[in-house]
Amino acid sequence: MLVIGLMSGTSYDAVDAAAAEVRLDGDTLRLRPLGMVSAPYDDDLRDALASALPPAAVPVGEVCRLDTRIGQALAAAAVRADAELCEGKAELVASHGQTVFHWVDGGRVRGTLQLGQPAWIAEATGLPVVADFRPRDVAAGGQGAPLVALVDTLWLRGRPGTPVALNIGGIANLTAPDGTAFDTGPGCALLDAAAREFSGGRLDHDADGALAARGRPDGPLLERLLAEPYYTLAPPKTTGKELFHAGYLRAAGLGGLTAEDALATLTLLTARTVADAVRAVGATEVIASGGGTRNPVLMSLLRGRLPGVPVRTSDELGLDPAAKEAYAFAVLGFLTAHGLPGTDPAGTGARHPSVLGSLTPGRGGLRLPPPARQGPVRLRLE
Repeated sequence: MLVIGLMSGTSYDAVDAAAAEVRLDGDTLRLRPLGMVSAPYDDDLRDALASALPPAAVPVGEVCRLDTRIGQALAAAAVRADAELCEGKAELVASHGQTVFHWVDGGRVRGTLQLGQPAWIAEATGLPVVADFRPRDVAAGGQGAPLVALVDTLWLRGRPGTPVALNIGGIANLTAPDGTAFDTGPGCALLDAAAREFSGGRLDHDADGALAARGRPDGPLLERLLAEPYYTLAPPKTTGKELFHAGYLRAAGLGGLTAEDALATLTLLTARTVADAVRAVGATEVIASGGGTRNPVLMSLLRGRLPGVPVRTSDELGLDPAAKEAYAFAVLGFLTAHGLPGTDPAGTGARHPSVLGSLTPGRGGLRLPPPARQGPVRLRLE
């Protein structure tokens, strides 16, 4: 089955559309990556999205407008991916949408909201669309995240030692071989917020870690940030920009610091909290992906805090680090279409595995393949 996976992460800078041929061969899921196209949000939409994220109070009318506009952006990326990567032969679209709120209360996830109305994708492509992946796991008592954990577990199964998959997006998360998965804390979220804060909105991230490279970490600020209770919670646990946002930084106290020193401190915070989580699960190897892998200062700090533990990027194993999450949702969409669960309770804390998502019919109605008799136990790239 030719599947397009659509992903817009917590950095909310673009829609990534990855296409893959996915097939179930006995107990092995085989994935042939076909490439990725990335479509940045236009400035107006990105500004509107930034203004709607927590802790902002947003009128329901603005939520409706964002749901439509993000849906249209996702649809345009899917059309392009079908034409450029699938020769117009795609059979299914799997859309993560854009997370705007993850409702966590007392360590338990009560709800989650992803915008990007799938009807726009189905109308533009004519293809069936799987969307709203996270709520079903939440309804089953899970965290609704990290959903890539099942794909990571299948992918890394059979590697020697204790390899962990690490994704550094706006929020960082990792998956261990036993299915344990959780958000470690901020990936690039606070770095991006600080870049905007100090530049008056002119910069949206610290490109190549250039500002951090010129700064020196501030010990008192780092200690205040490390006192965040989230880091001491036991998995399963998830977080988001509901916690780690610009207001969080202001409350921590950036007064008197230069942009360079603030970003050096925040980059060290991410490296330290990720490294602490990696050591806690006894990892012998780290396979990293996500936008944070493009920050050489962050990656150097992370490697420095994990002596004896190789830190590789996923392209060394055949998956583009920028596209890995989009490929993961293509796999999750394939599993849903075949009636197979897309969660591992060891990772999300749910009461049981669940078939994820809601289906929007394509132009020709909804024709699903016969349900698979058994789920995969491993994933292999072709």
